[in-house]
Amino acid sequence: MPFKLTIVFFLALCTALRAQVTEPVTVRFTDQGSKALVDALGNIYVIRGDEIKKYNPLGVFLKTFSNKRYGSIEDVDVSNPLKILVYYRDFQQVLFLDNQLSPAAEVISLEKAGYEQASLVCSSINNSFWLYDKQNNELLRFDGELRPLVKTGNLKRILDLDIQPNYMRESGNYLYLNCPKEGILVFDIYGTFYKTIPIKNLKEFAIINGNVFYYENFVLKEYEAQSFNTIEKPFPDPLLKTVYWKNDRYYKVYSDSLQVR
Repeated sequence: MPFKLTIVFFLALCTALRAQVTEPVTVRFTDQGSKALVDALGNIYVIRGDEIKKYNPLGVFLKTFSNKRYGSIEDVDVSNPLKILVYYRDFQQVLFLDNQLSPAAEVISLEKAGYEQASLVCSSINNSFWLYDKQNNELLRFDGELRPLVKTGNLKRILDLDIQPNYMRESGNYLYLNCPKEGILVFDIYGTFYKTIPIKNLKEFAIINGNVFYYENFVLKEYEAQSFNTIEKPFPDPLLKTVYWKNDRYYKVYSDSLQVR
């Protein structure tokens, strides 16, 4: 191939590849009440009722998981893409799935273990998990056999706060417990209170390298843990439900779809 033609071919190939990279990926929902999540590998999960659908980072459908025995899914924690936590609050059941959305172990019954009012559950390190016991206002961490590893005691008494948490996630060996009226309470892996991040009235958030990402009033905000500064990225689209920032990409969630840029 002549040299000039080679250059032309190379430039055309680069242009085509660039177009593929910049073209947004779209995953459409069959039900507008669906919730969308993204893991650290860029996989996309769509949750509705008792069903989870998984898509790869290019939006290609991969697998479906469904278990009607335990009712609707309350929460899904994809912090560990290889061991996904699924929480059925109505029946107080916890199930771990592998990266193929197949059960990785037997379902864990919190009710049989005496925890009938676990309002929040999330993944933890070393195949363990956290729960917030609403009855005793206590955080607990268990291993996969439901053996207790950590118990904080009554946090309302210890912290002298009327906490009413609505969301929690672990990241970097710290547990982040969201209390809309107080902010985000941070505990170490042993359940010791560490600090309060003064961001209030949140429903959910993401922790990346210790910084808090959250979407509020059509703005994606990043609260920097070290400097206490907040970086803002506006998304002036009234149809947006939320925006995630992961894997150097923006994941824009609408009522009927998710778009990746």
